[in-house]
Amino acid sequence: MKGVDDLDFFIGDEAIEKPTYATKWPIRHGIVEDWDLMERFMEQVIFKYLRAEPEDHYFLLTEPPLNTPENREYTAEIMFESFNVPGLYIAVQAVLALAASWTSRQVGERTLTGTVIDSGDGVTHVIPVAEGYVIGSCIKHIPIAGRDITYFIQQLLRDREVGIPPEQSLETAKAVKNRDGVWLK
Repeated sequence: MKGVDDLDFFIGDEAIEKPTYATKWPIRHGIVEDWDLMERFMEQVIFKYLRAEPEDHYFLLTEPPLNTPENREYTAEIMFESFNVPGLYIAVQAVLALAASWTSRQVGERTLTGTVIDSGDGVTHVIPVAEGYVIGSCIKHIPIAGRDITYFIQQLLRDREVGIPPEQSLETAKAVKNRDGVWLK
């Protein structure tokens, strides 16, 4: 299997647990900023974590509601040209979230209409959906989300001189956020 021997590149918790390595985020506030890192990320996910041969599988990817057509096209280019996938569907996260909220008996009775509040690690969106389509002109974009809250708590801990070693301050801030915050899933 190709791609699994990228020894200097880690993702997810594996990357966070290596404090001596430089941590880079290919996505900022919901938008891909470093396509080379993003492609390496996709490679790790597909080959190392899914342990899949991409040319044998169709892929469903999600995108933020304000994703540009250029980003969508570049994502498709990577999936088709670098990974040789046979098929790809890119859906807006809010539409899939709304569909996931239905129970099976409700599907025939309702249209895919509602408002989704999506607050992730890098961005918060309020997205109206009518009959399965995002109403783009009414989307509200707030560039504050989970990572910003974590960094804010980290700064509060530093300002109060709590005595947390610098290498543990980010994990401590995350723990405080997860313990004391109220989060709905």
